Amino acid sequence: MRSIKADAAVSGMRIGELAAAAGVDVETIRYYERLGLLPAPPRRSNGYRTYARDHLERLAFIRHCRALGMSLADVQRLLDLLAHPEADCHDANCLIDAQLERVRERLQAMQMLERQLSALRTRCRSQHTADTCGILHELVAAAQGEGCICHPGGSAPTGAGD
Repeated sequence: MRSIKADAAVSGMRIGELAAAAGVDVETIRYYERLGLLPAPPRRSNGYRTYARDHLERLAFIRHCRALGMSLADVQRLLDLLAHPEADCHDANCLIDAQLERVRERLQAMQMLERQLSALRTRCRSQHTADTCGILHELVAAAQGEGCICHPGGSAPTGAGD
């Protein structure tokens, strides 16, 4: 992606040019405008929207926040803070703290998923046919409401697998 600071010719862009420069779809720009995340640009006499450097910088800000996993509502709160430089940054701290907590919760969920998949993988350590595959037997048993080795408190069906 081009550096916004290094590109001085980013004013008077049409929506397709802005989308290409920002690395987003045209529909994303329109969506952000509808939500109020991106201000509506002025229109030329021919009716075309004219986007400026500020629009590109704002899109870069939004994309960066989204890459950090923030919701559009959180992005809007941060944009509101940017619009009021005299505001206390306590809200920004709280927002980031909440995002950190969500990330930590997702990490824990992913670690649990890894443990579950690892437990399931132990059911079939060697080559088998599908009809004797311990993994498939576990998944079928779980689908039928029986315990599954990959979930806490689950148990493996007897006689399946290795």
